[in-house]
Amino acid sequence: MLEKLMVQHGAPTLAGLKTGSLFTVRADTAGALGPEMERINQTLARKGVRLTVMRQGKQGVLLYLYREALLTQCLACPKAQSLLRECGYRNFSVQNALDTLRERLQRQEGFPHEIGLFLGYPLPDVAGFMRNQGRNCLLCGCWKVYGEEEKAMHAFAQYHKCTGIYTKRFQTGSSLEKLTVAAKPA
Repeated sequence: MLEKLMVQHGAPTLAGLKTGSLFTVRADTAGALGPEMERINQTLARKGVRLTVMRQGKQGVLLYLYREALLTQCLACPKAQSLLRECGYRNFSVQNALDTLRERLQRQEGFPHEIGLFLGYPLPDVAGFMRNQGRNCLLCGCWKVYGEEEKAMHAFAQYHKCTGIYTKRFQTGSSLEKLTVAAKPA
C-alpha cells in the first residue's frame, strides 16, 4: 500500500527529477507504517532516497519522500537560506531543516509556504508565492509560477509523464527499488 502511494505521488522524486514529494497515509492504516517505512528506507537509502514522517493528525500521517543530495544542494544555496531564515530556520543541515519544518507543520493547520523549497520548486516561485500570498501567479500547475513559465510548463509535463510511466510499470510488476534512480555521484 505504501509503495503504491509513493509511486502515485512521488514518481518524479523516485526518478530523480524532483527534490521531494509529500503525501498522506490514512490514519486507520498508519499503525503498520513503522516496519514498512524501515524496510523501504533500507532499500532506497542506497539510491539516496529517504522517507520520513512530517506530521501525524486525525486525517492521517503526512510523509515526505526526498532525495538527500538534492535537498542538501537546495539548503546550501545562500538565497534559499535567506528565505528560510525569514521563516525561523537557523541551521541548514538536512536533519535540522527537516526538524524545523516538522515543528512548523505541527504548529499550523496548512503548510508553511517555504515547503516549496523542500519539494524542489524554483526559489523565485516560492518567494513569489510568499510575497503575493498565493495571488497574481503567471501559471498554476504543480505549483504557482511567478518566474519562468516555459520552464515550469516543461517540468509539469515531465512530472505528469513520469507519473504515468511509473504507475504503469509498478502495476505490471516493477519493484520500487527498480523504479528508483540511483543518486548521481557528487
